[in-house]
Amino acid sequence: QVQLVESGGGSVQAGWSLILSCAASGRIFSITSMGWYRQAPGNPRELVAAITSEGSTNYPDSMKGRFTISRDNAKNTFHLQMSSLKPEDTAVYYCNAVVRSSGSGIYVPYWGQGTQVTVSS
Repeated sequence: QVQLVESGGGSVQAGWSLILSCAASGRIFSITSMGWYRQAPGNPRELVAAITSEGSTNYPDSMKGRFTISRDNAKNTFHLQMSSLKPEDTAVYYCNAVVRSSGSGIYVPYWGQGTQVTVSS
């Protein structure tokens, strides 16, 4: 079994910065892609940023410039640095990792439980 645990969410004012972290634990053999998604009330879940095991990053056009994803392969953790936050960034942020468990030959996506980010104007 694999668990993803997010941390770092909270309430901030517009213009502030915040860093989210996600730690993967359990019977992990390897992790390919890691990513952050968010979901605001009434909206579908959307990709914020993703990063491969080699460090290649992917940001949707709407997320470029204010969000930075990074990962520490040795610690199976990854982070999302958010700057110049806006009220429209308010959402539940979820981490996602595609993991090959020990003793398994396939990669399976796992999700964290989500962490609330609230940005007030």
